[in-house]
Amino acid sequence: MSGPATAVAVLGAGSVVFTHQVVADLVRLPRLDRLDLRLHDVDPLRLATAVALTRRVAAEHGAAGRVRVSGHAERRAALAGAQFVVNTVQVGGLAATRTDLEVPARHGLRQTIGDTLGVGGIFRALRTAPFLAGVAADLAEVADDPLLLNYTNPMAMNVGYLAAVAPRLRVLGLCHSVHWTVAGLCSLVGVDVAEVTYSSAGVNHQAWLLRWERDGQDLFPELDRRIEADPEQLRRVRVDMYRRLGHFPTETSEHSAEYVGWYLHSDAEVERLRLRPGAHLRTSEDNQRRHEALSSAVACGGELGWVNPPGTEYAPLVVQAVVSGVPEEIVGNVVNDGLVPGLPAGAVVEVPCTVDAAGVHPHRVGRLPEQCAALNRAYLEVVAHTVRAAVTGDPWAVRHAAAVDPNTAASLDAEAVGALCDELVRRHGDLLPEPLRVPPRA
Repeated sequence: MSGPATAVAVLGAGSVVFTHQVVADLVRLPRLDRLDLRLHDVDPLRLATAVALTRRVAAEHGAAGRVRVSGHAERRAALAGAQFVVNTVQVGGLAATRTDLEVPARHGLRQTIGDTLGVGGIFRALRTAPFLAGVAADLAEVADDPLLLNYTNPMAMNVGYLAAVAPRLRVLGLCHSVHWTVAGLCSLVGVDVAEVTYSSAGVNHQAWLLRWERDGQDLFPELDRRIEADPEQLRRVRVDMYRRLGHFPTETSEHSAEYVGWYLHSDAEVERLRLRPGAHLRTSEDNQRRHEALSSAVACGGELGWVNPPGTEYAPLVVQAVVSGVPEEIVGNVVNDGLVPGLPAGAVVEVPCTVDAAGVHPHRVGRLPEQCAALNRAYLEVVAHTVRAAVTGDPWAVRHAAAVDPNTAASLDAEAVGALCDELVRRHGDLLPEPLRVPPRA
């Protein structure tokens, strides 16, 4: 062993399924020597489980001697001297997710996931903003130019908020939606994902697969043949969007349906495209059960199993690339500084990035197909108003964000949008920034 340990703080480490994956990838990477893993969670039982899990994963991979693991109930202690910070915190947990989905449903607004755009995404971002502001303030005092790796949704809103309130903080948003989109398409056309090259750009959960090739051969014609041969493929939102727009979106059909105004307001389209409004609540409940099962396995020494194949998560690759200097190519969410002309300057975009010892280098992609850029701009309007609400404390900006959201606007009139926002403000209460807990003045 040589050199100082690489200090990585994980915020929200009590989300042990995700922590399991990230830690396993970290300890398996060949170019990382000594690791100092600081785990933080506000739930003492979850934190204890995460620490025990991390130590066990390190031991199972023969890394116990080079990985130091510590648990921290106090956030600043975990962040002190950290070189990398991985954020997975979900403010409000399952109860807040239930509110984000069930209250809008009673007002006549369907959502499937509710974590990225729409009123669910808006209120999740507003709950997260005070936490992010606190993390940024802590890092300014106790860490020296750390790199914050954000996984928490809504990605574009959270990264955009940090860019507004802590412009000197290095932030990279990470999401595996592009990877899994390409993996799924490769499975559909019968090719090995390891054999393909691809590129994408847009915004998180609504980027577009611009190139997808094997040995220089375009794979989209084969995808078209597979779709034509299977009518059931036409009952997927992403396939419907691909056929109408000419470019495949990089998130699931359940997610993609929420970001446009075409589907969820219509009973016929919900039926045709096999959509399941409120599905994310059931997924969240399943995740709670997975957490409980994994916690039990940690406590009794049972089989841990694996969430995803090795090397799935980007955060460990980013850490390794910066520490070792050996470049990695990933997809990241960063501020648009001429990277995607046609999308607003200063907005958060999702583009290919190279990571090396000097940090993160986003690629300039160029203009998107105009029909795709138009949808991204509508998405980014919701983001901009939400960030404005969080930064300025203007309650009207919350209502403006909801009013310009495509799915909300297609489903509710202006009065209903206001009534829905009023109820969500009351229900979320003290989780919101204080200025936003009161109704707007007429």
